[in-house]
Amino acid sequence: MTTDVTKTTKTEVGSYFIANYPPFSQWRPELLPEVERALASPPADVPLGLYLHIPFCRKRCKFCYFRVYTDKNAHDVETYVQALARELELVSQQPAMGGRPFRFVYFGGGTPSFLSAKQLTALVDRLRQHVRWDQAEEVTFECEPGTLSEPKLRTLKELGVTRLSLGVENFSDAVLEENGRAHLSAEIYRAWQWIVDTRFANVNIDLIAGMVGETWDNWKDNIRRTIDLAPDSVTIYQMELPYNTVYSKDILGRQVEIPIADWPTKRAWVSYAFDELLARGYHISSAYTLVKDPHKVNFSYRDHLWQGSDLLATGVASFGHISGVHYQNQTEWADYLGDLLVHHRLPLKRALRPTPHQLLIREMILQLKRGWLDAGYFRRKFGVEILDQWRPQWQEYAEEGLLTLAGDRIELTRPGLLVVDALLPAFFEPEYQKVRYT
Repeated sequence: MTTDVTKTTKTEVGSYFIANYPPFSQWRPELLPEVERALASPPADVPLGLYLHIPFCRKRCKFCYFRVYTDKNAHDVETYVQALARELELVSQQPAMGGRPFRFVYFGGGTPSFLSAKQLTALVDRLRQHVRWDQAEEVTFECEPGTLSEPKLRTLKELGVTRLSLGVENFSDAVLEENGRAHLSAEIYRAWQWIVDTRFANVNIDLIAGMVGETWDNWKDNIRRTIDLAPDSVTIYQMELPYNTVYSKDILGRQVEIPIADWPTKRAWVSYAFDELLARGYHISSAYTLVKDPHKVNFSYRDHLWQGSDLLATGVASFGHISGVHYQNQTEWADYLGDLLVHHRLPLKRALRPTPHQLLIREMILQLKRGWLDAGYFRRKFGVEILDQWRPQWQEYAEEGLLTLAGDRIELTRPGLLVVDALLPAFFEPEYQKVRYT
């Protein structure tokens, strides 16, 4: 079974992190009528979120697999902002919106903080002509340390941002430079002081375990420095090599060996970080995230998304989910801008309508990433006994010490938490277990 994946040692090229189901590779352009019908239908009785993709960066990281641009000038940025505002205008007219307030908003990238304070204010002013997020529980904004300034942070707070996510990744200048990060450690500390002075209520730090050049000593230093800053939450990803990264292309095309830590090492590093942060009073919130105060810090974006909320995705190449249908926007700059600014239509590229069973699998595997499942939730919502439906998988994982079963509660052990993404394909339908994920 798929548990062999948990015993894999070398970091090979391919996707490891699972963010949706069915796999993205199965979404099709010919299925676009499904999302068009969904948008034209009355609103679903679920929370509604908004994702805005800001695809600009100062540099492209060598491990990055997102749709980002490093060669755009101020005119290009302005054109993109116009298109994004036009997309929100068209989306706001869809019956599926139904006047629902946004429960959560997420500015992702790319680097949203690449935009100047003036550009951000102009963007939000345009967006508010069509949509508002005054009632949102959470408005998250991703930041790269070197793009921040104190005036920009004050602007973000004035615009309603409630949560900052700071892409630190590593505190070593040598590691940051080797992996193509745009910032260095001095910019981290400078930005952090501004963040503290601006008094944001909720600040997350991102780290990556296994960057090229990382060592045990460096990793321990990263965790020590993170603890010294005392962020509200810490998110730790294990380095992977999706197909379209600079590193992956070097490995596949030029047959270059890239010295990325193997999976057992990365998992040991994450486990060490968990132990150190737990000892300082943090609490495990998911396989990737620890929070200082669970009563103060929640993850509206994550939790609603993992429980079947609608997500309006805007911006080039972004992924969304509306009224039970998955969709992705146009992935090329010219196609995205052309659809919106020339043809005045939504920039849709491909879609998929999951079956009710697939929606169950999607929620189950995503919620397992929290570290636990309540079988009663799925019984009430889907009328399915997940413990019976997948009994062989649960029993095998329990025998391997990856989870425990007690009544309706399925709980991952620490070893299970560290390999959770490798556990999930076992719950895929047979026809999707061997297909490429992205």
